[in-house]
Amino acid sequence: MKNLKSLAKQVAVQMRELRVRLVCAESCTGGLVAATITSIPGASEWFCGSAVTYRDETKAQWLGVNRGSLENQTAVSQEVAQEMVLGVLRRTPEADIGLSITGHLGPGAPTQLDGIVFLAFSTANAISSKVATRRISLTSTTRHTRQRESASFLLGFLLEQLENY
Repeated sequence: MKNLKSLAKQVAVQMRELRVRLVCAESCTGGLVAATITSIPGASEWFCGSAVTYRDETKAQWLGVNRGSLENQTAVSQEVAQEMVLGVLRRTPEADIGLSITGHLGPGAPTQLDGIVFLAFSTANAISSKVATRRISLTSTTRHTRQRESASFLLGFLLEQLENY
C-alpha cells in the first residue's frame, strides 16, 4: 500500500500542471480521500470537494444514482461507481474531472463482496461510456487498513488517468 500523503502530493503536482479541478464522491473511504488531499497546502486551487455518500439513499438523493442500480447491482458495483462519478460532476460545474469509490470493507459483508471496491474516473464532458472504472480486491483484513488501502488505490488510479488527460 502506497503512502497516502505521498500520493496526494503527486496528485497536487499533476493537478496544478494540468490546471484542472477535481471533485470526488466517496462511500467506503468516508471522506479519507478528501481529508488527505486537503492536508496538502494550496489544495483549494484545484480541489472542489467530496460528497461522502455512505448510504444508498444518500447516493440516490445527492448524486442521482438510480435506485434500480442500487437494488439490482448493489452499491458495490461498477454501475454505481459510474453513476456516482457522473452525478458528482453534474452537481459541480466548476470541476473538470471526477472520481468515485464504493465498496464493502466488512465486517459482515456478503462473501462475494467482502473487500471489493470499485473506482471510477470521468471528465466533466464525458458520457457514461467514457467512464474509466476498476474493480479492486483488497488485501488487508481490518476495516481501518482497508479504508486506507482503498484511498491509496483511488489516488493511484487518479494519477494513472491523469497521464492520459
